[in-house]
Amino acid sequence: MSAFDLQAKIPNNVNLGDDRRLQRALEQWQPRYLDWWQEMGPEGYQTKDVYLRTAIGVSGDDWAHYDYVKMPDYRWGIFLADQVPDRKVPFGDHMGEPAWQEVPGEYRNVLRRIIVTQGDTEPASVEQQRLLGQTAPSLYDLRNLFQVNVEEGRHLWAMVYLLHNHFGAEGRDEAEELLARRAGDQDKPRILDAFNQPCNDWLSFFCFTMFADRDGKFQLASLAQSGFDPLARTCRFMLTEEAHHMFVGDTGIERILRRSAQLTKLDPSGDARVQGGIDLNTVQKFINFWFSYCLDLFGSEVSSNAADFFGAGLKGRFDEEKRFSEHLALDQKLTLAMPKNGKLVNEDIELRNAMNEVLRQDYIDDCKSAVRRWSKVVQAEGVDFEVTLPSGRFHRHQGIYGGLHFDRDGEPISAEQFEAMRAEWLPTDADRAYLRSIMQPVMAPGQIANWIAPPKKGINGQDFAFEYVRF
Repeated sequence: MSAFDLQAKIPNNVNLGDDRRLQRALEQWQPRYLDWWQEMGPEGYQTKDVYLRTAIGVSGDDWAHYDYVKMPDYRWGIFLADQVPDRKVPFGDHMGEPAWQEVPGEYRNVLRRIIVTQGDTEPASVEQQRLLGQTAPSLYDLRNLFQVNVEEGRHLWAMVYLLHNHFGAEGRDEAEELLARRAGDQDKPRILDAFNQPCNDWLSFFCFTMFADRDGKFQLASLAQSGFDPLARTCRFMLTEEAHHMFVGDTGIERILRRSAQLTKLDPSGDARVQGGIDLNTVQKFINFWFSYCLDLFGSEVSSNAADFFGAGLKGRFDEEKRFSEHLALDQKLTLAMPKNGKLVNEDIELRNAMNEVLRQDYIDDCKSAVRRWSKVVQAEGVDFEVTLPSGRFHRHQGIYGGLHFDRDGEPISAEQFEAMRAEWLPTDADRAYLRSIMQPVMAPGQIANWIAPPKKGINGQDFAFEYVRF
């Protein structure tokens, strides 16, 4: 069991005080992080007391403590899951060798790239969501937004620790760059495109935490198998915090759909917008948009980099050790529908080259289970509407389908046909303007906006009417 130093300037369970050089470097980075947080963190709420959870351990049911905290005082720190004694590389060409505690020289550049890419997503989401507090539908939702934000900040710390500790001057430079890029900035955007998309309304926020944070679950789970043990331990604990982020998105969309169905039934014409709500078709369009953008986060369907990552033992499949009996992925194929001259032709791809697609398909299956539940919620309210996911080929910007045009079922169509249907399949400027018009802040305990249903229960045993944010 690792020892926690919660009173240190940088709380940690990595014995940071024993490495004065590393400690000084991170303490020099800390003020720049706090400057970034003040500039790009939640606007207008930095002085408010928020009922937040803070890590005090890395395992068990009591790993977190709940109390009122001002967000700039949140105890961001460096927490790794407990080390597994005599752990071995679990897959790839180094399978069975002792897991690496230091970066292997031949994988230095690729590991740095993996860590930087993951690290870049964490501050990006905070930047995308920084204005959402101004239109929160309830104190419960406002608190959940801030919990997601501070934990994304802690996940940035997790990646910066790895960069500082294992990559020398290059790692320190990369850590500075993580604070220099900005979500949506034309000159210095974030690395992955989904993290440059506007997230200015709460339907987008819930879709983002449902789909982008679920991508995070699968990416972190694949890295939690890594032969580089510090990265694996870091990601294992990050998954513990990530679960709440997905809960916020999953239940948030469910609550919007429930209220939308209720308002649909209330209106004589079946129009939830007339009743001040969000119509079901608009919810479906936002699901189409964010789901398709998040599919791009997995990378190209056919990727030599993915093959190299797996072969090197750096990034495995989802639950590699639990779900698979073999861990080399040699002499195996995956059939993919490849676009050829406007048609789709099945081709067998070497499994290692298709590892991004293997992970993406597991992600899609996970998303489908949530969508089935959402449909049951709508239908239980007496409305005949089925929520669906579009094809994995729809509205893609990366990979073998990027730049091509497909309908929601994944059938090839022309650019003109796609544009003719765009407003039916994807959010329009008018849709976004309507959402902004109804999303007025509700800041009294126990009250909630008209367009979303209340949650079934509160946080940490509190009820919905608890004062989650003190004004």
